[in-house]
Amino acid sequence: MTTTELIVTATAKKRRVGVRRAGRRTAPALYLFPVPALIIYVAFFIIPTLQTFQYSITNWDGYSAAFDYVGLKNFGRALTGDTLFTNALTNNMKFMGVVVVGQTAVALTMAVLLMKNTKTNVFLRALYFFPTILSSVSVGFIWKFVYDPNYGVINSILGSVGVQGPGFLGDATTAIYWLAVTQIWFHAGMMIVIFVAGLQAIPAELYEAAEVDGAGPWKRFTSITWPLIAPAMSIVVAYTTIQSFKAFDVVLSISGNPPSRALDILSTRIYSTFANSQFGYAAAESVLFIIFILVAVFVLRRFLRLIQRGES
Repeated sequence: MTTTELIVTATAKKRRVGVRRAGRRTAPALYLFPVPALIIYVAFFIIPTLQTFQYSITNWDGYSAAFDYVGLKNFGRALTGDTLFTNALTNNMKFMGVVVVGQTAVALTMAVLLMKNTKTNVFLRALYFFPTILSSVSVGFIWKFVYDPNYGVINSILGSVGVQGPGFLGDATTAIYWLAVTQIWFHAGMMIVIFVAGLQAIPAELYEAAEVDGAGPWKRFTSITWPLIAPAMSIVVAYTTIQSFKAFDVVLSISGNPPSRALDILSTRIYSTFANSQFGYAAAESVLFIIFILVAVFVLRRFLRLIQRGES
C-alpha cells in the first residue's frame, strides 16, 4: 500500500471515529427530561420540608390565616415541659435498641445459614421475605390477634398445658418490647436478603485459605465475614434505625388510635399533636424527629465501624 493510500485510510478512520463520537454526544434537549421529576421533588419534598422549619417557630393552628412567631419556645416545651413527648421519645429509644440489635442479629445469623444457593435455602429465603410484602396494617392486626391475652394464639397454647401466659401489650412495662418483636418479624426478611448479597460478594478463596491455615468457623467469621460484611451492615443498621422511628402504621393498627401511653412513639405522638390542631408545635416535634434519626444513624454507624476495626 502506497503512502498516499495509507494517508487516505488513516483520514477515513479518523472521520469515522469523529462521526461515532459526534453520535455519542448528548443532545441538549435530553437535559430537560429530569426537569419534571425535579419540579415534583421540589414541590412535594423540598418546599414542605422548609415550611416545616418555618412553622416550627410559630403557634399556627393549621387553619387561621394569622399566626405568631414564638422562636424556640416549641422546642423547649417538647424537650423539657411535655411529658407525652418525652415518654414517646423514651419508648422510641427502647424500641429502636431492641429492633436494631435483634433484627440485625437474627438477619445476619439466618443469612450465614442460608448463604449457599441451594433449592432449600432459596425457598427459605423467600419464606422469610414473605412478611415484608404484607401491608403494615395487616401485620398489626395479625400480631394483635397473636398477643391477645384472652384468645390469642400464644396464650391459648400455653393455657392448654396449664401455663399462665404473659400480658403482652397489656403490660405497660413490656409492651414496647413485644411491639419490637413484631417489627423484627416484619422486616427481618429484607435484611436477610441484603446480608446474603453481601456474604456472596466475599471471595470464596479467602475462606479456603483460612480453612487451610486451620481457622475454625468462628475464626473465619470474625476474621473474614465480619470485616467484609461492613457495607451491607451499614445499610441494614441505617435502614433498621429509620424504620424503628417510622413504625407509625404498625403501632396504630396493633394498639388503636390514639395508642396507649406504653406504645406511643415519636411518629404517633406527632400525629396526635397535628390531630389536636397544634400545627406549629407538631412541626417543631417533626424537626426534632428528623434530628433524632440523623443522630441515631450517625452514632450507630460510627459505633459499628469502631467494633469492626477492633477499636472499641
